[in-house]
Parts: sequence; structure tokens; C-alpha cells
Amino acid sequence: MLQTDLPGDWWKDAVVYQVYPKSFQDSDGDGIGDLRGIIDRLDHLQRLGVDVIWLSPVYRSPMDDNGYDISDYEDVDPVFGTMADLTELVERAHDAGIRLVMDLVVNHTSDEHPWFVESRSSRESPKRDWYLWRDEPNNWESFFSGSAWAFDEATGQYYLHLFSRKQPDLNWDNPEVRQAVCAMMRRWMDRGIDGFRMDVINLISKTPGLPDGEQAEGAELGNGFPLVACGPRLEDYLQEMHREVFADHPRAYLTVGEMPGVTIEQARDYTDPARREVDMVFQFEHVDLDGGPGGKFDVQPLTMPRVRQSLMAWQVGLAETGWNSLYWDNHDQPRAVSRFGDDDPVWRVRSAKTLATVLHLLRGTPYVYQGEELGMTNMPFAGLEDLRDIESLNYYRAARERGVAPEVLLAGIRAKGRDNARTPVQWDGSPHAGFTTGTPWIAVNPNHVEINAAAQVEDPESVFAHYRRLIALRHTEPVVSRGGIEPVAMEHPDLWAYTRSSDGTQLLVLASFTREPLAVPEELLDGWQDAEVVIATSDTALCDGVLAGWESVVLRRAGRR
Repeated sequence: MLQTDLPGDWWKDAVVYQVYPKSFQDSDGDGIGDLRGIIDRLDHLQRLGVDVIWLSPVYRSPMDDNGYDISDYEDVDPVFGTMADLTELVERAHDAGIRLVMDLVVNHTSDEHPWFVESRSSRESPKRDWYLWRDEPNNWESFFSGSAWAFDEATGQYYLHLFSRKQPDLNWDNPEVRQAVCAMMRRWMDRGIDGFRMDVINLISKTPGLPDGEQAEGAELGNGFPLVACGPRLEDYLQEMHREVFADHPRAYLTVGEMPGVTIEQARDYTDPARREVDMVFQFEHVDLDGGPGGKFDVQPLTMPRVRQSLMAWQVGLAETGWNSLYWDNHDQPRAVSRFGDDDPVWRVRSAKTLATVLHLLRGTPYVYQGEELGMTNMPFAGLEDLRDIESLNYYRAARERGVAPEVLLAGIRAKGRDNARTPVQWDGSPHAGFTTGTPWIAVNPNHVEINAAAQVEDPESVFAHYRRLIALRHTEPVVSRGGIEPVAMEHPDLWAYTRSSDGTQLLVLASFTREPLAVPEELLDGWQDAEVVIATSDTALCDGVLAGWESVVLRRAGRR
């Protein structure tokens, strides 16, 4: 059962698990994951020990962007089940001691949402100003390629869509829009959910007048992102949302704002408890480091020191005020082991464990994306026919029109494409990995024969077992969830190290990001010779002051402040 006597910042002690329903578990053989499939797998999450499920969208949707284009905020899409199924999932999760947070997508709706259908029906429609209409478009480029404006033949105007043309942006400057969104959120809270993860919430306040963006030489379109991210009234709107939805709510809840492009200084403000905006933000700095001048799919070499510098800057920057969301991957990012670790079969398990150790010992709330706890890897997509994601498909077609070679495009998509995260969870080594008895909507990774839950849940040396230990440590060791943090050895090319301290207890985290044996500098180990090993990737970790390839260890000592 859910614990009810929690502090207001209960989420500092919690671990969140993201479920992308379409790829989690299919219960009826149609090849698409659903709510009953999640119910059937709750025992897996309970065994893992997580505190919260973040449920990606299950609302009614035309599925142009896999559910992030919502046509009805208050009904479940039949592909996922029914409202009764969702109610049962919330109840069963609560019975298991797990809270459930819904994905909230309110920067935009589907073009099939009744609000937009009414808005586009006439220039005189009472909901015309619920969306952003113009006689002439500005030069902004959509995040999904092409212009961010679509022409509506019936009314002779253009509407803004920062994402797909089937995802028109809401006009948050209209108080009626804000009132309707907050009313919808209150009704969901009354149904028993425990908060929201807010999709691209920092895009809801656009620069007044929607001016042209900076246009690079030779580019067909301009960059509108600086004119829509963290806009002039964002904090007003977040504070209003808090007042209208959460301020008087009797139950523990969680609010998480996804904020691409947010800075440390901005995040400190947005997550300052005194400002009553959001509990934490998803920042993108560390997952944007390997993008080149050509954008996300122009993949550049990524070194550990750059990732370390980024994440540790966020640790220090939010040390006194604010709170970090900790994540390696999610439904929009490639698999962590393939991107930040080493997915060679020899090193895959150790690197998955070490990535987990580094992340879960940081100060903040860790997020586990489905399959991450198994060490799932990127998918070896053979060609365009294997892809399903609108972002990758639109990018491929637009780049081919510019003459970019197919092999160059596919290399970038294989490395960074969102479909990597959306292949089905690998439950066992059977055909389709135990995900479905039918044909999966996207192919299962062929390595599911080796990487799967059935092979790991009883193995004390598995990636799954390591995640269980890390989650349990956060629940039992206050220094992990509440302690201060100090980066050390920041100049070392292969060693990621830091300390955590609280009330006389101190932890030292040491992690090797190389295949070669790594001798830990003697000065780092001074005073730690008799320290207790709290958690490690192997029983022989740090033998004679040396970490083996992709090895990590956490040491604990007491009596120092």
C-alpha cells in the first residue's frame, strides 16, 4: 500500500520508472503494448523496487507521434485499453506501493482534438484564439523538419506547429486555454493519479509577435527555438498551474517539467520550492553533446569527460536550491549502454552497471527507462523499412532531397534515432521476447536471446540485480538521497569520481570508463583504506587500488563531517 505520511519533498528519496506503453507488454496479441500488459508486469516493477511509474501517453490519439498528439485528454485510446483498465492500473500500482504519474502534453494537441476542430472551423470561431493563427508564416523550422507553419485551405490562414503538422500549438496567452488545461488536470488528480511529467512545458510561452528566427547562411528556414524556449511568461503560467491544480491537493504528488534548452540558472528558479512551479526539470545538456553542426543526427564523438563536466556542473549548480532529474535515456533518446557505455558483448554488463552506479549515486531523483534495468542496447536497424518514428522518417526524406547519402543518414539514425528506445521490452528469449503472441509493431532487438528479464531476475550478478541494490540503497541510506556532493578528480580522462556527505557519513564513488585497468590515484584513496564497500560491479572491485575495465565501486566511511 502507498505510504501516506510523507514529507512534501518525498520524491528526493524516490526512483521513477518510465513505461512507454506501446512497447512494454502486449496482453491481447495485436502486437501493441497496452494497459493490461502493464498490470500483468507490475510484479517486475515491484521486485525492482521503484516508487513511481511515469506513464507515457495513453490518451486518445491519431498516433501521428505515438500518442504525443492527443485528441482527447480524458479518454484512453482503444489501442491501449479502457478507462476501467487505467483505473485498475492506478489501484493495483497503489496496492503495490507505487505511485503513477501521467504524461501531460499541453504545448500542443492533435489536429483532431475538438478544440482545434472548432478553432479551424471559422475565423470567427470562439476557439480561434486557442491556437496560433497568422496570415503569413514566419521563418521557423519545425523540430520534425520543414516549416513550423501549415496552411489551412478552409480559412486561408497558417497555424503554428513546432512539431508535426498534426500537432498544432496551443495559445497559452489565452486565459481560456489555461483554465481548460488546469480543469482537465484537476479531474485527473481527482481520479487518483499522483502528478504529471509535463512534455516540453518550457515551450508554452512564445515571444510576443512571433518574430523570425536567426537564419544560417544557406539555410531555407530559421531557428525559432530561442524565441519559444523559456519564454517571458513561463514562470507565470507554471505558478498559475500550481495554484489551480496542486496547491490545495491533499495527496503527495510529483511535477516534472521537460525543458529542452533550459540553463542551470533557469532550472534553479523553476525548481526552487519557494516559487511553487515544478519539483524538478528534465534538462537536455548532456544528451545534446553528441549533436554536430548538422543537428541531432550529425553524430559527433562523445567523451566521458564532456558528459561528466556537464552533469557535475548541474550537480553543483542545483546543490543549494532546486533539484535534478537524473537520467541516461528515455523514449526520445537512444539506449544508454550504446551511447554512454560500451555495448560490446564483453563489456556490456559491466558498463551498464557502472552507468547505473554513477547516475543513482548523484544528488537528484533517478529515472529508469524501461529495459534500462536489463542493459538493453540500440537496435541494428537495417534500413528505412525498419523505422517507425516520425522524426527519423521526416529527417531522412528531407535530407535525401538535399542530396545526403542514404548510408550517412542511416548511420546517424542508428546512433540517435528514437526508435532505439521503442523496441519492445525483452522479457525472455522466446520469439518476440515475450512481448506479444502476435507481430510486434516494431521489431524486437535480435539480442533479446541474451539480454532479457527471465535470464536476470534470479541472477545476483545481473544488471537487474545491480539496479535493485542501487534503488534499495537510496531508500535506506540518507546520504544518497539527501547528502551533499563534491566532484573530485575532474581532470582524469577515464575516472568519474565524487563524494557524498551527510551527518557524519561519507561515500566515495569511483567509476572506470575504459576497458583498461585503471589505477585510482593514491591521494583519492587516502583515508579510505578501511572503508566499507557499499556496492560494486564485482566482488573484486578496487583490488590493490585498481579498477578493472568498466568497473565501479562505492565506499562508505563514518565519523567525518
